[in-house]
Amino acid sequence: MPDEDLSPEPFERAVACVIPAKDEADRIAATVDAVHKLVGVDLVVVVDDGSTDGTKEAAERAGAVVVRHERNRGKAAAMETGAAAVAERDGARPRHLLFLDADLTDTAAGAGPLLEPVQTGRADMTIGTLPAQVRADGSKAGGHGFVVRLARAGIQEATGWAPEQPLSGQRCITRAAFDSAVPLAAGFGVETALTIDLGRKGFRIVEVPIEVRHRATGTDLRGQLHRAKQYLHVRRALAARSALPADGGGPSLRSLFPRRLRNEH
Repeated sequence: MPDEDLSPEPFERAVACVIPAKDEADRIAATVDAVHKLVGVDLVVVVDDGSTDGTKEAAERAGAVVVRHERNRGKAAAMETGAAAVAERDGARPRHLLFLDADLTDTAAGAGPLLEPVQTGRADMTIGTLPAQVRADGSKAGGHGFVVRLARAGIQEATGWAPEQPLSGQRCITRAAFDSAVPLAAGFGVETALTIDLGRKGFRIVEVPIEVRHRATGTDLRGQLHRAKQYLHVRRALAARSALPADGGGPSLRSLFPRRLRNEH
């Protein structure tokens, strides 16, 4: 991305980790424990986004500050709520923000490399590139890559840069960069939109390999529905930014929905 220093930040500034979470009672404590081990992170905020299990209590026991949405409002709203909670605790020098998924468990400790480029002023946002993810049975995770290709092509259309993992939610960002992108795009388009909005403004974005693993989406009906919804949200975010690829964004919407589901209607 452009190497313009649009948001000069004091070096080695502290980092607050914001973790959006919904119904992650079985995983959130291990994730918070691992984040506490990251050098430079002095505050962990979990945003309980309308959970119906014990996510809030588990996060609090692990030592996180917990902010709760009484109803599910989505990841973008959770990110904004978490950032606001950090701002309330910041002094004259606002912290950088580290956003991590709630289901990383102990592998969240591998997110450390995201911090240094932002803390030392070499990047305004880092995006974590993850190793190949596998499901609990050892099989390869993921679908056919439709959503990744759409997001990558849209970001390239808008900024001239094609990220390796455009959908990664593991990111560290300066407060100045984050504030410039608010309000965030809703739904699963939030990461794609954030990259475009910052890239167009000249903020420096760098991908950084990290060794973290999350709960992988399968190829069953639930997994296919998740990817179809994700595709729609990313396409909507691109359209709102006049960044749809020239080919219109890949496969037809009909082809993304499982045949079984289509036959039921």
